[in-house]
Amino acid sequence: MFTLSLLYVALTIIRPQDYMPALAGVPLLPVVLILAVLAWMFSRTRTFDAPQFPLLGLFLLVAMASLVVNHWVGGALEVLRTFGPIVLIFYVLAAGCDSRRHVTVAMAVFVLSATVLALHSVEQARTGMGWTGALIGEDGRVRYVGIFHDPNDLGLLFAATVPMAFFLTRWGGFLGRLFWLAAAVLLLYGIYLTNSRGALLAVLVMFGGYIWHRRGVVTAGVLGVLGLTALKMLSMRMQDLDPDESSAFGRVDAWYEGIHMFFSHPVLGVGVGNFTDYNQLTAHNSFVLVLAETGFVGFTLWLAFVGYGFWMMFAVLRHQPELSGLAADDWQAERRMALTLLLSLCGMFACAFFLSRSYTIILYLVIAMVVGYYVGARRRWPGLKRFRWGENLPYWLLISVVGIILLYVITTILLMAA
Repeated sequence: MFTLSLLYVALTIIRPQDYMPALAGVPLLPVVLILAVLAWMFSRTRTFDAPQFPLLGLFLLVAMASLVVNHWVGGALEVLRTFGPIVLIFYVLAAGCDSRRHVTVAMAVFVLSATVLALHSVEQARTGMGWTGALIGEDGRVRYVGIFHDPNDLGLLFAATVPMAFFLTRWGGFLGRLFWLAAAVLLLYGIYLTNSRGALLAVLVMFGGYIWHRRGVVTAGVLGVLGLTALKMLSMRMQDLDPDESSAFGRVDAWYEGIHMFFSHPVLGVGVGNFTDYNQLTAHNSFVLVLAETGFVGFTLWLAFVGYGFWMMFAVLRHQPELSGLAADDWQAERRMALTLLLSLCGMFACAFFLSRSYTIILYLVIAMVVGYYVGARRRWPGLKRFRWGENLPYWLLISVVGIILLYVITTILLMAA
């Protein structure tokens, strides 16, 4: 089961089926997914002991219902066809990542697969075309094939895997450290080549989060300002990061339209995939997109699904068991892994805040690792908090209301400043 889920991850990222003629028409991903799900169904490690499992299933149902209430019954089947596999691989991968060893192996697969794409980016930047046949964009930004044709998606992948690469530098002795360090540097260079403002900001957020954890908020704030200045010097697109810049204004205007879509369809939204039926541009914000397309019900479920991942990693970092000797060393290893996954989440959602990536598979694969890790950590350390989404539902309802208000206030202020 675990091996099949990792094979699915590698095929999803590297995507040989999208550019190798011999694999054209071969249903690699569906076949691997079916085998992985069958193995999961008969596995003793199958578990639903985390709130994300029911939340994601409910979100799928709400996404389907959002189209039914908007008079497109066939759209529900389309959502099931496109988003259903993401839900299934989430369940399978989360069940497989039940030990620190398995999480480490999963991180290695993510990093190695992303490094392949980074090498492709280097070749494409140098020659104008990668080995997949994908041409560099007219704006000079690198791209891959399939779901990573957009440089922003490529940047999101690289940003999510950078903390994992640095974590892996602790493994494999001296040569192993050099290898994983080189992979981390290559991924950072890949982010630079994508010239994605969201990915560049994600690097800054992850760096700031790490410094905050190690040195405190003041040091993180000072270095964050210096880092933002450096990013503006490195990227021309970062120099255009201003509310009245045409691209930025279009994004903010899309946020505004998305919020008003919610006001007109508050319960289940305008329907998944229907945002551009109401506005020329997509939302350019994953939170606004979910709010507009699935309404308050879907937004609350999705926000809780995402939020629990952050909450779980904070729970590990804040837990203080009474330990000594080898047990203390073991707990420090636990905390390092939790910090790595937390930084990956921070980087990924820093990108997602400026992109419409609410239903992108990479997001759910990383959260699956987080969930699987925490379920396993609770088995190893029974003192860790057990999360039940039903118990916290009133809090998530309140957080959703506050989140909607904040989105509206931020959007209004940015529009006034434009």
